[in-house]
Amino acid sequence: MPTDAHEPKCPGFLPGAHAIDGYGSGGFRFGGMSHRGSILALPSGVYAWSALEPADITAASLGQLFAEERGLIEHVLIGVGVAMGSLDAELKRRLNAAGIRAEPMQTGAAARTYNILLGEKRRVAAALLAVP
Repeated sequence: MPTDAHEPKCPGFLPGAHAIDGYGSGGFRFGGMSHRGSILALPSGVYAWSALEPADITAASLGQLFAEERGLIEHVLIGVGVAMGSLDAELKRRLNAAGIRAEPMQTGAAARTYNILLGEKRRVAAALLAVP
């Protein structure tokens, strides 16, 4: 994903829900900004996310998602990178207890599906690992 030197960089948080405008080259574009690395796209905003690989996707690494007001998220799309993967049993339990349905898929598919559901005004979030 080429970036312009004058394009603002995401400092870790952009308030509000935003569609994902682009992904690849190790980052994402959204809300007129770009960010290198993984992101959490939540109803409260887009956050930098420290997860680098599927093994990093845990209840602890998704703390910001769990901190959202209960009921704001009914579905989370989890972009696990370029290869498919499954979620840890403890993470599934925590998400179910919070009333959130999780769906792991490749990052590109998760970003595209997130945009569709966001456009439909669904209560959706995305946890997206950066891809090359």
